[in-house]
Amino acid sequence: MLSSKASRSAKTRLLAAGAVLTLGALSLTACGGGSSPSSSASSDEKIGVSLIVKTTSNPFFVSMQDGAKKAAEADGVDLKLAAGKADGDEDTQIQAIENAISKGDKGILITPNGPSVVDALKKAKDAGLFVIALDTPPDPADAADITFATDNFAAGELIGKWTAQQLAGKKAVIALVDLFDDKVVSVDYNRDQGFLTGLGIDTADKKKNGDEAKTGKYTGGKGGDYEIVGSQASQGAEDGGRTAMETLLAKNPNINVVYTINEPAAAGAFEALKSAGKEKDALIVSVDGGCSGVNNVKSGVIGATAQQYPVKMAELGVKAIVDLAKTGKKPANSEGLDFFNTGVELVTDKPVDGVKSITTTDASQICWGK
Repeated sequence: MLSSKASRSAKTRLLAAGAVLTLGALSLTACGGGSSPSSSASSDEKIGVSLIVKTTSNPFFVSMQDGAKKAAEADGVDLKLAAGKADGDEDTQIQAIENAISKGDKGILITPNGPSVVDALKKAKDAGLFVIALDTPPDPADAADITFATDNFAAGELIGKWTAQQLAGKKAVIALVDLFDDKVVSVDYNRDQGFLTGLGIDTADKKKNGDEAKTGKYTGGKGGDYEIVGSQASQGAEDGGRTAMETLLAKNPNINVVYTINEPAAAGAFEALKSAGKEKDALIVSVDGGCSGVNNVKSGVIGATAQQYPVKMAELGVKAIVDLAKTGKKPANSEGLDFFNTGVELVTDKPVDGVKSITTTDASQICWGK
């Protein structure tokens, strides 16, 4: 047993040795002779990204998820997937945004389900996350740092110009199968208003569906008379497209032009026409360009569709967040636009003069960017 004096002497020696070790460690750190645990962890830490799509009931968004997963694997990204329960489900998307903030993600990729999501996106930006919208810009657009999307107005305009040429001067009796009737989103009005513009119908407000004159003259192609039977929401789904078309046919069974927001809605509209014995009387046009949609163009269910590239949107979005995390470089909008344009092609096996298109054979090789 040590005496109290010896014990105090031993403690003094131990404290002195500890101080020397501490000073030595600090000296090594200052001279760069070692790496701190925090710098090592940050270099090994994966970049967190959350992809939040509208719904997984639409194959368009499933393809987007596939593209993001492929890009994430290539770049070592910690990717989390989330989706609304249905197109228009804002609450589930808001919860997913809050989860991304809590998790400390570097960025969010999102196809917004509606205007209520905007406040949550602003909260994410305030928390330091880089927010990229895919396919559907939020309103206002600056709720996201950038949007990677199809030029949806141009997509609608392409199918409108094609339709005008196909009509060859005949009266157009038009059914509009839109997305929503309870909220306003840019993809909805841009495609609808682009279609009418391409057909040569004056639209009063390009950011509002349904305020154009219901009868008049279209100026596209050879020009002629038109009548708009009405607009019905489909929720972008096949059953919604069928119900919408049934409602419009009840108003006027002589419909010969059917615009649809997307190809699932187009497939539903065709089934309604077929049930009414009208499938050969109406020309259906749409937007998407998925493999099943391209097959429907090939079989004659759809006359023409505007092909967009969701896989490319997701891949570019993941890469943009990785580049930002590693180099600080931010993506830029396409020249003259307030978003990054991922491209669009008209798909049809019935080409017309003055409207550039690709065949279903070519489109099937690149459907959705695969």
